[in-house]
Amino acid sequence: MYDAVVAGHLCIDIMPEIDAQTARSSTFLAPGRLTEVSGVVFSTGGAVSNTGQALYKLGINVRLAARVGDDALGNLIRETLGRTNPAFSAMPGVGCGEPSSFTLVIAPPGIDRTFLHCPGTNNTFGAEDIDEALLGEVRLFHFGYPPLLRRMYADDGLELTAIFKRAKAQGATTSLDMSLPDISKPSGQANWPLILKRALPYVDLFMPSIEELLLMLRRQRYMELIETVGAGGMLQALSTAEIVGLAEEAMALGAKIVVVKLGNRGVYIRTNGRLADLGRGDPADLANWRSRELWAPCFKVHVVSTAGSGDATIAGFLAGMLKGQTLEAAANSAVGVGACNVEAMDTTSGIRSWDETQARIRAGWAKLEVTTPGEGWVWDPAASLWHSPRDKKGD
Repeated sequence: MYDAVVAGHLCIDIMPEIDAQTARSSTFLAPGRLTEVSGVVFSTGGAVSNTGQALYKLGINVRLAARVGDDALGNLIRETLGRTNPAFSAMPGVGCGEPSSFTLVIAPPGIDRTFLHCPGTNNTFGAEDIDEALLGEVRLFHFGYPPLLRRMYADDGLELTAIFKRAKAQGATTSLDMSLPDISKPSGQANWPLILKRALPYVDLFMPSIEELLLMLRRQRYMELIETVGAGGMLQALSTAEIVGLAEEAMALGAKIVVVKLGNRGVYIRTNGRLADLGRGDPADLANWRSRELWAPCFKVHVVSTAGSGDATIAGFLAGMLKGQTLEAAANSAVGVGACNVEAMDTTSGIRSWDETQARIRAGWAKLEVTTPGEGWVWDPAASLWHSPRDKKGD
């Protein structure tokens, strides 16, 4: 019935429209000051909405698994999802008497976004919200944002692990995306190394941002960078060696394919040789995907908002895999869909169809200028990405 199930976090995003002049003002968001904005955009947010709707727009038949409240925001979430696909409006489960989740997104032009988030029904989402029968039919099971779902990090991730273990036992290819927890809250204090140690043996594709991976596996280094360069400078401060090392740690914990989102630096992809048991969603050419190490820079676009860009990047990569692309092509599909996403204010309206996106890539879409990731890395002009010295190139 479905190619994929996308489960996990779902909310409504409330995004004030902030122009560049306002964002540059010395009084922007200053205490006690009123800041005028030109309007507001309402959009469903979270992995279920962002990745799920992006996959649908890319031609993947998707089932959503999430939880909303029986309140006005819950109705707005359902209505908004239904504008993309009428069937989506009936898919989320309902928590009676529970508040729906919302996020206030502050996304000034040219500045990384900031979120104010209410978890709502995401705190009660659990295994019972995922139809087990579907797991025996779908090719891909994708789960997003466990740090924003309380039951997923409680008890050192026992429920998260059980969900992935069940999906893997049913023969689905499994995929996990993360989110950056609030380090002052219980989600940020959770034992993430242990949670990942338990869950990743049942995860085929692990797709975190570099900031998320750093916080979860090397917390001391994360806190050091927060103190020295701040959250905004962290991405550029990390060396290639650190990025590669973090991906290797994730693979050592059990993930078979690691896709690290690097913001305007693109995506880093590492795969191992154990891909025979990926499940029903495995790539058409497994040999091409084994023992690879690639770095795909971003495409050049005018950035309106980065909200949802990571989820869109994931959708592009997963769609490429499900549609039988080579790893090189899937990498470019990832950064291509992510680039389309940032051309719009909200999290989904910038996504184009699969054919439109691929035509744009084939037409010679320019990449951002980037220096070599490190010594020995080789630029592939045909694929428009970097190969590491260790990349097997499908041999």
